Amino acid sequence: MTNTLIITIAPSFIILAYFFLNDKFKEPKSTVALVFFLGILICLPAGILNSFIYDNFNNNTEIVERLLGSFLAPAWTEESLKLLILYAIVIKRKEFNEPMDGIVYGVAVSLGFATYENYDYVFRLALEWKEYGVTSEDVAIWRSYSAVPMHGLNGCLMGFYVGKYVFTGDKKFLTYSFIVPFLMHGIYNYFVQFGILIVLVQLFYALKLHKELSQLQINKKKEGEKKRI
Repeated sequence: MTNTLIITIAPSFIILAYFFLNDKFKEPKSTVALVFFLGILICLPAGILNSFIYDNFNNNTEIVERLLGSFLAPAWTEESLKLLILYAIVIKRKEFNEPMDGIVYGVAVSLGFATYENYDYVFRLALEWKEYGVTSEDVAIWRSYSAVPMHGLNGCLMGFYVGKYVFTGDKKFLTYSFIVPFLMHGIYNYFVQFGILIVLVQLFYALKLHKELSQLQINKKKEGEKKRI
């Protein structure tokens, strides 16, 4: 039980720690924790919306049901709610003062969501799969390198474009902040048997964008040091 719980929650904190610690201008821990908690809270409306969609759109052909069950729920519902937190609450705070903040808070809200969702899968839904020989620990291990990093990396992608939107004013980046993670999430769901490959694509994409903003921070630090000399 203890090992399973650790495997369930540790990946979220490891991924969040990576992005938090690699931020050259650290965000307040209290604000990061708040956004993480907000990510947990949106699990409730996400679950209600997903259930509504499943209950009302389940009389189609198999291919249509797979598409709806991959892209409409949960990809559309979950990524919309994460973006709502960033757009309606986070970017209005004084702490949000540079593009990298978008990534840090995007990862935080996404991993808050992923942590509770993972707990739900491991300790509730996995019980329904016992008859197939699947244990809670099996589910925790599988999701630790698939669904959890998928959510975290999607948060990085979403946050990157939210930051771009805030500091350029270009509305196309606000569109990208939803479309990119929505498509990545939907593709992951649809081709879940290839989930690891999709996460690797996300990882390459996310680290590329993170490196771009990290270089901006390095340049900003150098300029600040020159001014002090």
